[in-house]
Amino acid sequence: MTTDNRPKRVVIAMSGGVDSSVAAALLKKQGYDVIGVTMQLWDKGNISHAGEEESRPCCTLEDLFDAGRVANKLDIPFHVVNYQAEFRKLVVDGFVDEYFCGRTPNPCIRCNQNLKFGVLLDKARSLGADYLATGHYARLEQDSSGMFQIHKGKDAGKDQSYFLFTLTQEQMSRVLFPLGSLTKQEVRRLAVEFELPVAKKGESQDICFVSNDDYVQFLESERGEGELSGNIVDSSGKILGHHEGIYRYTIGQRKGLGIAWPHPLYVLGVDAERREVLVGHRDELCSTGLSAGDVNWAINEPLSPLVALCKIRYRHNPVPSVITPLSRNRVEVRFQEPEKSVTPGQAVVFYDGDKVIGGGWIEHKL
Repeated sequence: MTTDNRPKRVVIAMSGGVDSSVAAALLKKQGYDVIGVTMQLWDKGNISHAGEEESRPCCTLEDLFDAGRVANKLDIPFHVVNYQAEFRKLVVDGFVDEYFCGRTPNPCIRCNQNLKFGVLLDKARSLGADYLATGHYARLEQDSSGMFQIHKGKDAGKDQSYFLFTLTQEQMSRVLFPLGSLTKQEVRRLAVEFELPVAKKGESQDICFVSNDDYVQFLESERGEGELSGNIVDSSGKILGHHEGIYRYTIGQRKGLGIAWPHPLYVLGVDAERREVLVGHRDELCSTGLSAGDVNWAINEPLSPLVALCKIRYRHNPVPSVITPLSRNRVEVRFQEPEKSVTPGQAVVFYDGDKVIGGGWIEHKL
């Protein structure tokens, strides 16, 4: 409580799903002055094809209505804010640009960085809120020195700490993650106990602005078909085939190459300038490390190499690595053992145990 006995005010980002709805209910139960806010980012229409607890698209009109229904059930104020222009500029355009530059982007992290903990946090302040809360499965703790740090969520299968490495100390001081110490099963049970109208709603799985998870169709609708077509080559430069656009390929991809070959071929890299897709044997996917830029540290920035666990994509088991700070907010990462499918455009996140100590964006494999 504050000195004037006013309950702490919290804006909860409500997606219309189970997680953010339970987070709102928990905050209300804990005595916070809760305000629900839904960001209107991308209109995919009123789509509802999934059954109970099945994967489903997100950012539909149904989601907006469901968020309002939950807010009404909890008797909390509810606002819909239209950030479609900001979402287009700060997330979608960058997503398209990255693919057409031969990289594989992670729009969910960019959305967290720029929308949820950027413009929405500003909106929370304008509403007089002390905090912004979300339904992320992550824990936020403050150490003895007063620094805030993100820790993995209790549910290893749902942990979302990887997506939060961009948060600054100032942002973390204003953020709450009510679900961090809960499992998904416990959250589902609480949704039933709170009698929330979305208790049996399915999970959202795809990229919210890409229909049917068909990112190639989306990219071509944005920039046109046949852009950046060229050759498929091996490591010696030999032409093995032709492709209809470098954006159709990601590192580690095996299927859909359209090449008849005596052994399986994998995408090793993409050269946007030459419009080439490089393919080779599975063992050629391995690399000893990577370089990363735009690094954000959740600890005092190290001045010398340090040993940490590194995670190079969301569903990757963190591996022991040596991280060497470089100039201009960059690092070099060397793995203890070679790792497969290091992908430029993805995030590399550094852990000390279950604690996020930093992260950045992969530029090159080494």
